[in-house]
Amino acid sequence: MARHKELTEMQKKFAHELVANEGRKTKYECVIDAGYAKDRATSTAAELTNPQKHPLVVQYIGQLREEYQKKYEVTFEKHISELAKLREESRKKGAWSAAINAEVARGKAAGLYIEQKIIRTGKLEDLTAEELEQRMKQVMEEYSPILDGVEIQEVKEKVLEKPRRVPKADLN
Repeated sequence: MARHKELTEMQKKFAHELVANEGRKTKYECVIDAGYAKDRATSTAAELTNPQKHPLVVQYIGQLREEYQKKYEVTFEKHISELAKLREESRKKGAWSAAINAEVARGKAAGLYIEQKIIRTGKLEDLTAEELEQRMKQVMEEYSPILDGVEIQEVKEKVLEKPRRVPKADLN
């Protein structure tokens, strides 16, 4: 079998189809879309991606993949810029929710927001009266800016007057 020193147009088209549609099309579909015969599409796809049979095609596919990775690489600058474009387009269309979401996403990418998730185990019902009182004082101190004017005794009374839920198993 003679080896070609240049790619044919169909081979180039196959390589472009394969790289541009990575994960969306199979090799079989790319071979057909490149113009190869449908009845041999499976074997043609296997041959074109075999470096032993078609090293130039495989090499070209590798080059195209590198180009695509560079072109679509996500960098901080590109990401922020794209979000800004989306925000502006959304503003122009009056899609305020989309514009706000794009701006918040820009802020998160820039590190302006810190998301915290605190997972705690245990329930307030499991605390002793002293532990509960200590916890309420801590909450009052932490949240005093938003609880302005609320006394600890008032919060304590509200907590104590709420009826405790009885588990279903205890009802029988």
